[in-house]
Amino acid sequence: MVEQQRNRTTARARFSAALRPFFQWLAGTRGFALVAPKIVPPLDRLVNRLSGGRVLMGDQMIPHLLLTTTGSRTGQPRQSPLACMPQDDGSFLVVGSNFGRDRHPAWSGNLLKTPQATVNFRGRVTPVTATLLAGDDRERAWQALLGFWPLYQG
Repeated sequence: MVEQQRNRTTARARFSAALRPFFQWLAGTRGFALVAPKIVPPLDRLVNRLSGGRVLMGDQMIPHLLLTTTGSRTGQPRQSPLACMPQDDGSFLVVGSNFGRDRHPAWSGNLLKTPQATVNFRGRVTPVTATLLAGDDRERAWQALLGFWPLYQG
């Protein structure tokens, strides 16, 4: 039983690795930037809800989390599926790229106003406090993120 599980995990990892260049190309296209913001987040939230908080679609390519912030105008909880770079200390790096658009995403404004949030990462919900990186810390994080997911360069 354990061997079957390991084989499935290995096969899934190979499949994801094989598809990663295609999805990197797709995510970098202008069409994706136009359509994805309307389609991907709601679909990701649905998949996450149906999986009991364990799965986000993009997790097949790079790690993703579900961030719950407090709406800056409404005060209501707002959920955003985001690509992330998990850190050794248990924290996460996220980028307010908004699918390559000129405007910052709403979740980043929410965190600037109320930095306390929660992160659901692979079924585990953790309270977090956001920190906006600056200076050398920001540059180190940016270089690490570019190595992790080169599309941020675009």
